[in-house]
Amino acid sequence: MRPLTKILDPIKILGSKIPDVLFKGISTNSKNVNKGDLFIAIKGEKYDGHDYIKEAIDYGAVAIITNQYDIIKCSVPQIKVLNTRKALSIIASEYYGNPSKNLTVIGITGTNGKTTTASIIKSILEQANIKVAQFGTLGLIANEINHQATLTTPDALLLQKLFADLLKANFSHVVMEVSSHALDQSRVDNIDFDLAVFTNITPEHLDYHKSFKSYCLTKLKLFKMLKNNAISIINVSDPFGEKLLSILESSTIPFSNDKSNTIHFKSLNISINGISGVINTENFNYKIKSNLIGKFNSENILAAVGVSKALGLNQNSIETGIAKCAIIPGRMEVHHLKNQIKAIIDYAHTPDSYKKVMETLKKLQHNDGGDLYVVFGAGGDRDKEKRPKMAQIVEEYAKHIYITPDNPRFEKQSDINNQIISGFKADKFSIYKNREEGLETALKKAKRNDIVAILGKGRENYQDILGQKIPYSDLKVIRRFN
Repeated sequence: MRPLTKILDPIKILGSKIPDVLFKGISTNSKNVNKGDLFIAIKGEKYDGHDYIKEAIDYGAVAIITNQYDIIKCSVPQIKVLNTRKALSIIASEYYGNPSKNLTVIGITGTNGKTTTASIIKSILEQANIKVAQFGTLGLIANEINHQATLTTPDALLLQKLFADLLKANFSHVVMEVSSHALDQSRVDNIDFDLAVFTNITPEHLDYHKSFKSYCLTKLKLFKMLKNNAISIINVSDPFGEKLLSILESSTIPFSNDKSNTIHFKSLNISINGISGVINTENFNYKIKSNLIGKFNSENILAAVGVSKALGLNQNSIETGIAKCAIIPGRMEVHHLKNQIKAIIDYAHTPDSYKKVMETLKKLQHNDGGDLYVVFGAGGDRDKEKRPKMAQIVEEYAKHIYITPDNPRFEKQSDINNQIISGFKADKFSIYKNREEGLETALKKAKRNDIVAILGKGRENYQDILGQKIPYSDLKVIRRFN
């Protein structure tokens, strides 16, 4: 049992003093409350925890953290705070003993490239015999601990628990993706970041952030919360990255494919077999050979080298770590099928990432003389303005396009399709009610040297339809064509 007075000490309480109550655990979901728990009411996009306070008490909650006064009349103390999300972040960190203070934490933010950059960094650290865990859209990747991801960045309570578990299992480093939602919702407020990486920024999640300016300011929060001795690794090829570099007070390491006074590729070769070249960092050269493809992945490699430099890792660990980071699930993942057809699975789901993938594949396709077929859709209940933009980009490069469902959620698939096809000028697309059928049709149509790009879902193993996660995998479909 823990005294409530101690755990709430860092939080500004509105109204009466903190009650002298002992509690066992913490919950933000009324259905998961156990007898003796502290219940924190969080207002979400679909549900408001304040509506479930009575249920939490019925399940045994001994105290309630709320941002409203006297929601219900009861004998259980209701403690009012300005912001229950911020309170949760503080309480979770205190409850688990502020575990991030005893870990080296590397946070990566940006619109695209977070997962790939995190994976490369993890591979390099492992070559340096460092015990490292990775958080992100692929879940928690750590040898002794398993956790399936539902969010790029977990909520504050789960995040602090996982940090504590990693510390107990003798992990010393964590590399984690930090989403704009996590920053806006205070999920990472009480994490002690040692390094922060900025990959790039283009319009995304505008359904949530309402404007690109707001989205940029949210990303900035990661760098504003850094401690004095933290280091920021910044992509200055991006205009926002240049701005970051000029305003940050913490130490910075810039990287860019366009500027020779930063970490950059002195020579660079990109093919279907990967990336090779020489990276220069302040007159020191690293020979790079990677199975990753695309110019955008060369920037992710530069970011990882920047982190390695900040951590003082040796040349062999860096070069070997990059070489051994062979396949990142759902990120430009190349599969060589029968009849010399290439299927490429990629998580791309923004106009910018579509453009980068299409440009890369067009170059590769030009070298082999084949055609490019694209299978894609758009997630429901998300930014609708990007749908016709993605269609325009795909149409510019593809011989034929297969429109399929991609996590429609609670939105009508026909509405999603109509917004996609509004971006087309030519009639070179087909619409499929079933993603599996659309993908199979594309793979059957493809011939020698053709490329089939399957965009949007990456390695997800479900379709999110009307609140249910229906089993489905792009990878399983293409494996039938091996």
